[in-house]
Amino acid sequence: MSKLAGKPQSRHKTRRSLSPTLIRNHMGNHSTEQHFLLLGFSDWPSLQQILFVLILLCYLLTLAGNSALVLLAVRDPRLHTPMYYFLCHLALVDAGFTTSVVPPLLVNLQGPPLWLPRGGCMAQLYASLALGSTECVLLAVMALDRAAAVCHPLRYPALASPRLCSALAGASWLGGLTNSAAQTALLAARPLCAPHRLDHFICELPALLQLACGGARENVERQMFAARVVILLVPSTVILASYGAVGRAVWAMRSGGGRRKAVGTCGSHLTAVCLFYGSAIYTYLQPTHSYNQGRGKFVSLFYTVVTPALNPLIYTLRNKEVKGAARRLLGSLGRGRTRQ
Repeated sequence: MSKLAGKPQSRHKTRRSLSPTLIRNHMGNHSTEQHFLLLGFSDWPSLQQILFVLILLCYLLTLAGNSALVLLAVRDPRLHTPMYYFLCHLALVDAGFTTSVVPPLLVNLQGPPLWLPRGGCMAQLYASLALGSTECVLLAVMALDRAAAVCHPLRYPALASPRLCSALAGASWLGGLTNSAAQTALLAARPLCAPHRLDHFICELPALLQLACGGARENVERQMFAARVVILLVPSTVILASYGAVGRAVWAMRSGGGRRKAVGTCGSHLTAVCLFYGSAIYTYLQPTHSYNQGRGKFVSLFYTVVTPALNPLIYTLRNKEVKGAARRLLGSLGRGRTRQ
């Protein structure tokens, strides 16, 4: 383990220091529990300090931006609408999602490759998969909400009742937690072949599946792939259908102002959908044997770190209601200090 204490200086040295012999020796010191070696970005030592700074900035932006969004939506009565209710849930999901990934990644970037016990690896897999799956469903629910607002503006208050909104948000969380529990349980029940080394910065499902061994491996992989198809493609279909209806409604509008308002209302959400689903589909809907861990970790970095940081900006930069709520909040804080 002392060989791992130093920071790798080159790709060649990193590969030599993480030889199979060293891995087996380390595993021997943990005979009662399997451990996984996460290489992170140790193959790119020149990038590690740059990535540390960028990822830390993205993480702080994610926490600050999403917290501010939730605070504004809760405090300002004008934002007590279905759209901002779902946006609050999305902000909470994004903050939790990136928190399940970034802290150990920052530790890894500042030190040696990270060893995780099997239980810790499965816990991280469950948390990240649950929150990512919840976001998949929640984005589809938000698309339905936007379609109802644009296509049926007069009936929208009745369609988007508080009770229905609560049920849809709860279904998003339940769907994500259930999907994650099923996939994590299927993987945890399978033996994993040595060496337990992942060329990744998190316990990503496709990377772990490449370690699975045993007679029923192909059957388990098919079951898990079917679950991923459901959690990704069903919400994608709902989103496409919703925005198809929005497109038809916008095309039929005679008022230019109405068209601009509808496009502005849906444009932010559609941008967030494209960013998240593009990288998630690439990662999870390809065959396990063709998954490239080295390339996959950069794609995962995008949807686990970058997208959650961008979402608050996407939803607020062109949003007059959120900007107005921020000005009112800052104004009330300023008046409160003046009175003191």
